[in-house]
Amino acid sequence: MASALHATRTPIEGLLLFDLPVHGDARGWFKENWHRSSMEPLGLPDFGPVQQNVSFNDAVGTTRGLHAEPWDKWVSVATGRVFGAWVDLRSGTGFGSVFTAEIDPGRAVFVPRGVANGFQTLEPGTAYTYLVNDHWSPDAAYAFLNVADETSAIPWPLPLDRAELSAKDRAHPRLSDVEPVPPRRVLVLGAGGQLGTALRAEFAGLRHVEFATRDELDLASDLAGARRWRDYGTIINAAAFTAVDAAESPEGRRRAWAVNAGGVAALARVAAENGITLVHVSSDYVFDGSLPRPYRETDPLCPVSAYGQSKAAGDVAAATAPRHYILRTSWVVGDGRNFVRTMASLARQGVSPRVVDDQLGRLTFATDLARAIRHLLSVAAPSGTYNVTGSGAPRTWAQLARQVFAQCGVDPDQVVGVSTEEYFAAAQGPVGARPRNSVLDLARIEATGFTPADGDEALAAYLQGLREVSAAAGSAR
Repeated sequence: MASALHATRTPIEGLLLFDLPVHGDARGWFKENWHRSSMEPLGLPDFGPVQQNVSFNDAVGTTRGLHAEPWDKWVSVATGRVFGAWVDLRSGTGFGSVFTAEIDPGRAVFVPRGVANGFQTLEPGTAYTYLVNDHWSPDAAYAFLNVADETSAIPWPLPLDRAELSAKDRAHPRLSDVEPVPPRRVLVLGAGGQLGTALRAEFAGLRHVEFATRDELDLASDLAGARRWRDYGTIINAAAFTAVDAAESPEGRRRAWAVNAGGVAALARVAAENGITLVHVSSDYVFDGSLPRPYRETDPLCPVSAYGQSKAAGDVAAATAPRHYILRTSWVVGDGRNFVRTMASLARQGVSPRVVDDQLGRLTFATDLARAIRHLLSVAAPSGTYNVTGSGAPRTWAQLARQVFAQCGVDPDQVVGVSTEEYFAAAQGPVGARPRNSVLDLARIEATGFTPADGDEALAAYLQGLREVSAAAGSAR
């Protein structure tokens, strides 16, 4: 009676048909209905069920469906036999795809969110069971399809005019009237910053992506009740306290830890409890910069400033989310105030700046960082930490400033290189320590198929964009 555990992919993406070993003798039978560790290698997601439901059906021909709830389901039969039907109601090219199969105690089906589920009993006294990964809620959004839909043309064994069917199920809409089920929502936090602005552009036009600024959702606030989190599939945390020197003051240190560590820990809890993928943006400041080579994702954390310590604590917290991506980056440049914009302005004004010449790293343009985030999500890369910066030869801040001056048509020798100690000698108030080596190894993210932008080319394109904006503003006056 027993057979080998086996999974079969179906024409509906994510819908999996499993053959289950059933062990029987004169007393009856036994099966392992759901076994995470043995089914995961066969493709079953670790979907985290939280509720079990049983539908007992007395008569042959009892027909239920087609219902697409906003959660995943593991469907099986405890006793009896059914004809099962599934129709993809998710938005995308698979919308309307149909799969049918006969299900008995030796078979089970994983039904992903947004795929409509229905069945017709083939034996009396059939018990149809399913595990779901969300608690039933009247506030949840459902989608339905009429079991008699002509487009789907499901070949029910017993004609529907002779089947036992509820009035509500008979009234469900035809496929042409069904509103496709959108993907689980994506929430971008810190949407008002340089990276947040780039993420707005990267995900522009996608209705399921939401953006929240600090005023709309502060990481230091209570996050548990801030959203119906089961509706979300991904949280992208582009929010952070980034004032390196201010973090050395008592008030700044409290704020840095509240946002960069405590807030991230709260996000990780929300992600773990609701099956959400957490994307968290980290920093080269989690290292002390003393290594003579580029830093790898596996190098031990060793921050030397209050800001770096808070970011390192955030990395540890983010990694507790079962599905997470931690993107370590450095020297971010985007819309708003940044190093490149400042140097270009000084070049135009004829100012000869003093710029640090003993810190080494690479610029990361926010557009490239946003592209990397979308890439990791789209290819479903393995969870973990990834370094993301521009590629090419590392430079010091002074060398980068000279590049900016040269591309602005100004003598690069006007940039005066100084040591970190000289630069901060006249600083008023505390100064956070900076890593001397901020170069990050990019091999791991490149192995996923992502190609970081060439640093020199990206810098030239950014400066050209600044010139075009300046020219447009001038002509509008």
